[in-house]
Amino acid sequence: MTQPSRPQNLPSSDGHALLSALRGRLGAAHVLTEPADLAPYLVESRNLYRGSALAALRPASTAEVAFAVGACAAAGVAVVAQGGNTGLVGGGVPDGGVVLSLARMNRVLGLDSINASITVEAGAILSEVQDAADRAGLLFPLSYASRGSARIGGALACNSGGIAVLAYGNARDLVLGLEVVLADGRVWNGMKALRKNNAGYDLKHLFVGSEGTLGIITKAVLKLFPKPASRSVAFVGLPSLRAALDLFARLRRRADRDLTAFEFIPPVGLDMVLRHGPGTVRPLAGDHGAYALVELASARPDADTRAELEAALSEAIEDGSVEDATLGSSETQNLALWALREQLSEAQGYEGGSIKHDVSVPLSKLADFVERASAACEAAMPGLRVCAFGHVGDGNLHFNLSQPVGMDKAAFLGRWADFNRIVHDIVTAMDGSIAAEHGIGLIKRDELQHYADPVALDLMRAIKAGFDPQDRLNPGKVVALSDHPQPALP
Repeated sequence: MTQPSRPQNLPSSDGHALLSALRGRLGAAHVLTEPADLAPYLVESRNLYRGSALAALRPASTAEVAFAVGACAAAGVAVVAQGGNTGLVGGGVPDGGVVLSLARMNRVLGLDSINASITVEAGAILSEVQDAADRAGLLFPLSYASRGSARIGGALACNSGGIAVLAYGNARDLVLGLEVVLADGRVWNGMKALRKNNAGYDLKHLFVGSEGTLGIITKAVLKLFPKPASRSVAFVGLPSLRAALDLFARLRRRADRDLTAFEFIPPVGLDMVLRHGPGTVRPLAGDHGAYALVELASARPDADTRAELEAALSEAIEDGSVEDATLGSSETQNLALWALREQLSEAQGYEGGSIKHDVSVPLSKLADFVERASAACEAAMPGLRVCAFGHVGDGNLHFNLSQPVGMDKAAFLGRWADFNRIVHDIVTAMDGSIAAEHGIGLIKRDELQHYADPVALDLMRAIKAGFDPQDRLNPGKVVALSDHPQPALP
């Protein structure tokens, strides 16, 4: 792990004064300064970076957040907001200043079943928001493997994607309103639960996906949907990724919006999960060139998604585009099939070093991308194992590279920049994105500078300067207004 390069230290007298003021408002128990107490707030989930901070703050209300941000602004101290600290790009790692944790602001404030909306504080855990909606007979569809620890504020700040984007969109598409504390401590109240509101610029969309660099989200009004009455999951064996994309197109034509998920798993990825995933069982006999996890779900009372999925897969098996398939016969079996996909990232970690790329390309170019990028990476390092998987229904692929068996992990990770250039050059040539759903943070900040349109970068910097002219909110992430050298990867 490496140290971010620009620690921010106050003169001791100024630091004592700031901490005293923060303790007076937040309570001494919620201004953490001891190294052991600070440690969990300084390291991101992949252990690529270790930061530094004057303190970790744990406010309990928007008023306390506003006070803390205002006090830090007056003292010239940076503020890095943290939710569940489950991000994958180093976006929550502090470089001096203070960490502001939203963990205590975790309440569900209200649910309007007629308006199909739920109002929550930013520290609400994603799975608990899902459960609150479920108890009301509704669905909050944002979901991914870390849903038991990820918090809504972080999910919105990173515009999280996950497994249901195909049917419901990214986090951005699920937001009706926000409350945000600005860089000077003022509070913007945009908590309208409206689906139509053209009264000026739609400010909430500036904060969603900004990774805490423009403001700190403290509350949100989120969209809910009818709870599915019928849900079916299949695990499918196919000859290739191209065949998987053909199956996706077939199911999309046939099931339309009832096709809620379509996930791609390569053979190397399934083997890793079966080796390391607790309780996992091989779902199909024999080996196949590619695998897909498919979900159909419908809120219609008369829907029979199992019959629909069985019929579509039977046709595909008859014409040879699908080799084998199994359907879950119960919710327990559905979850077991999903586990084969959701445990893949963790299982890959047991295989040594992993160089990860979160990219997207148009669906029509996805198979070409995998073929070209795989060939280029394997040529650059014989024995390297390409583990490309993900949400191919929406064009998002986690193009991960596992180290050759027996290679030194540090030596492998030392080639990260080389493989970035190989993979991201191909992505860019195919009109794709180098950051599909995980964001920019630290790990892709310089990559953004390299690949983004210069006019786009100028506009991003202008927005940052307009909202945070002193560069105090999560400085050095996404775009930098001042000199923030990029920390080296291991």
